Amino acid sequence: MKATRPALRNARLVAHVAPFYPPRLGGLERVAQALAELLAGQHEVEVVTTRRGGDDVAARERVNGVRVRRFRAREVAHTPLSPGMAVRLLTLPRGTVVHAHVAQAFVPETVWATSLLRRRPYIIHFHLDVDPSGPLGFLLSAYKSAVLGPVLRRAAAIIALSPVQAAFLAARYGVSPNRITVVPNGVDEAFFGLRERIAPRSPDQPLRLLFVGRLDAQKNVVRLLDAVSQASAPIELVVVGDGEHRALAEQRRTALGLTNVRFAGAQVGDALLAWYRWAHAFVLSSDKEGMPLVLLEAMASGLPVIATDVPGTRELVAGVGLLAVPSAPGLAAAIDRVATDPLLCAQLAERSARCGSSHSWTARIGELERLYEQVVPTP
Repeated sequence: MKATRPALRNARLVAHVAPFYPPRLGGLERVAQALAELLAGQHEVEVVTTRRGGDDVAARERVNGVRVRRFRAREVAHTPLSPGMAVRLLTLPRGTVVHAHVAQAFVPETVWATSLLRRRPYIIHFHLDVDPSGPLGFLLSAYKSAVLGPVLRRAAAIIALSPVQAAFLAARYGVSPNRITVVPNGVDEAFFGLRERIAPRSPDQPLRLLFVGRLDAQKNVVRLLDAVSQASAPIELVVVGDGEHRALAEQRRTALGLTNVRFAGAQVGDALLAWYRWAHAFVLSSDKEGMPLVLLEAMASGLPVIATDVPGTRELVAGVGLLAVPSAPGLAAAIDRVATDPLLCAQLAERSARCGSSHSWTARIGELERLYEQVVPTP
């Protein structure tokens, strides 16, 4: 599903630094993969990441033109700690464009320290401002003030996913607005036009509802299961994804007696596209988001979208899909509206397709290349 573009004369080495990378699946991982593979047509691209979520994969491999270097790491409080990543960053040539994907600790400060030692600039791609969780969560606020804030302010450029996120970075972390560039997430072209290749929902059919995402605390799939149990309309829900909260979610399904809910596990490629074709509508039950790639995929697929009214989804879904109060009753009411109102469902599908069509990855690559040239001019 990689777009092919002509090679450019001014090729350079671009290093994408990410805490995780496929085969581990999540929004940050898939964004890093999409950008790396699209850039590989005109630059030498290396991904520096960990082996967490895929310890059986090769430490070094070339995938779709991208050189992937995976290093062993120990995960503490959802943060992968990997000395090997730091060593690799120190050995990269000085003219490398260092593009760091940030949603956890370790990566930002490691990129800052190694870039300081090598006297080269770095770019921070800010995906999400995470909230405290787990027994060590109390340390996060101190980390943000003492470490993350200075690292962000010293970056040559910050990529924000939306104008709202850009304003947040300036207000919360004191990042100079003239260093922030808004580059929204994009969608693989394979998702466009999926609606045209499937039959519409019949009046006597249950609403086929799709959720795609990592099963973790942030996505709050338990809330979605509670909402399905409270909805009055006939529904079939398929949950695509995996993560540390899968067992908890499956226990909740059993406790609620939800025979209309299936867990499909992690899906990629044609298997993932098949679930988007299967669905009548898409739902996201998160507590917080950056700019959810799965929502863009659902919109590009022409699916009506239901999402909780929380930061990161609000900006994307407002005026396009249905925003629900972030509670089980709120989600249940929104699901019932889509399930029982064919006219509304058709209107939401049309809005989704219109919005999704403006989010192709191809346009994003041009924006990135211009930013790279500003930060590390071609010799």
